[in-house]
Amino acid sequence: MTDEGLSLPPDLADPKEKLVLLVDDDESILDLLEHVVKKEGFRVERAADGQEAVRKVEAVVPDAIVLDFMLPGMGGFEVLKELQMGDARSTPIVVITGRRIDRQTIDMVRQEPNVREYIEKPIKPAVLSAVLHKILKTRPPDVSRKVDRGPLSGSW
Repeated sequence: MTDEGLSLPPDLADPKEKLVLLVDDDESILDLLEHVVKKEGFRVERAADGQEAVRKVEAVVPDAIVLDFMLPGMGGFEVLKELQMGDARSTPIVVITGRRIDRQTIDMVRQEPNVREYIEKPIKPAVLSAVLHKILKTRPPDVSRKVDRGPLSGSW
């Protein structure tokens, strides 16, 4: 089998070119999200509440936003609405939440024009990574590496 059989479309971007804004009021979750997103090669900015998120979006212009829905003060839905009124109205948003929300509310959130995905906590790193690469049309970091054919395949 050749490496060409494993190649991805050539138009996929390098994740280093993309900035992801992570928004969550829980510092430990922000740390986890940052670790996962940086491991995938993306650049990261963080915000701990809705007001800070809106300010950062204007300041750093992220390529995607991972937004906790339950935030103190300005909640996730208010942040969504605020961002739709500004230059970030086309910035893709991944909504995350740890609170059980009824199907009708989830459907309402998913219908927002800039919401691309809705993920419940606890977040599986592989799911978040796959969603971000899909939304941002980027190449996962391990795909560009040479295929490991195991310890017995090389020359001794």
